[in-house]
Amino acid sequence: MILIYIIIVVAFIDTFSQLPIIAPFSISLGASPFEIGIIIGVYSFSNIIGNIVSGYWIDRIGPKIILCVGMISVGVVLFFYSMVTTPHQLVYVRFIHGIAGGLIVPAAFTFLGSIKTDQSKSKLMAFSGASVGVAAIAGPALGAIISGRFGYDSLFYLVTFLMIGFALLAIIFVKDLPLEKGGDDHGVNSQNNHEPFSITKPLLYSYLSIFLLLFTLGILTFALPLKVNELQLNTELTGPLLSVFGMVAILIFILPTNSLFDKWKRTRIMTLGLIITSLALIGLSLSVTFAHLLLTMVIYGIGFAFIFPSTSATVVESSGETKRGKAFGLFYACFSFGVIVGSFLSGMLTVTPSYLFFIGSLVLLFVIILFHLIVGLKT
Repeated sequence: MILIYIIIVVAFIDTFSQLPIIAPFSISLGASPFEIGIIIGVYSFSNIIGNIVSGYWIDRIGPKIILCVGMISVGVVLFFYSMVTTPHQLVYVRFIHGIAGGLIVPAAFTFLGSIKTDQSKSKLMAFSGASVGVAAIAGPALGAIISGRFGYDSLFYLVTFLMIGFALLAIIFVKDLPLEKGGDDHGVNSQNNHEPFSITKPLLYSYLSIFLLLFTLGILTFALPLKVNELQLNTELTGPLLSVFGMVAILIFILPTNSLFDKWKRTRIMTLGLIITSLALIGLSLSVTFAHLLLTMVIYGIGFAFIFPSTSATVVESSGETKRGKAFGLFYACFSFGVIVGSFLSGMLTVTPSYLFFIGSLVLLFVIILFHLIVGLKT
């Protein structure tokens, strides 16, 4: 189980380590601002394809093969970053990278969701959220430091080594989930595997919640540096501010506070998390000092911590073992799509970052209310 958590950290470090360097790396190849936007966005787009493909094949051949193929593929693709010489070549590499990376996370979370343990699914997913938080903190710092001191190629080689190295460890030490024959929900058979995948109300709400959370993160990634600049603060403060919410979320995930995820109803925790996230965006729009920004990022971290494990645990409980791969594939497709929509909306609206945060908050509240009115979900 520990190895799966480490693999989740490595998988997200692959993504997060490129956040601070992909734009300057594109510029070094002569990319125009328009091309930079395509280079950044094509990864998230193809990641959705990888998530869906991963979910389909996980339920057919098991998560271990998909996990290992994805990690080795990412390792190989990362090596080709060091060989690109034009922006067009980088677009192609990023597209393939996104598909390969999209295979990994649904497989890893399918493993976690299917492990037989005395721990509740909420706590398992809370610890997985802590793994994502560690990657969110360590990844950008690793990317900036390694590329700054040793060059871009050194970063690509390092993550290649991590991916292939842990793929080999997974091949040796991770046991695949049994594809049992039989008619119960604990086995995978041809009859069950061809039944249509049904999305229940709680599962639909978990998809919507993770989409909205990553939608806000897309806005945050775009607008927070602009907000820091608008307040005439040092632009280097953006990094620590983004790290704050990850650290707060990790503390909630690993401390006794994670018992809340078992005491409260999942849909209620999701709704509360979305409301807290909305309040954080309003706080960011009204912030006029660094202390205000810091406080609101703490609040954002609390919202993030409420949403992530609750949505993941709902996917586990609502999908059943024979359809869990598809369920997590769609879950992380919503994850990636949220980032795309948030970033696209941020770039499309010609407003100040304060107004952008406020608009994001209104969108969250409007969608939450509309969903509850139309679907009638009880919290």
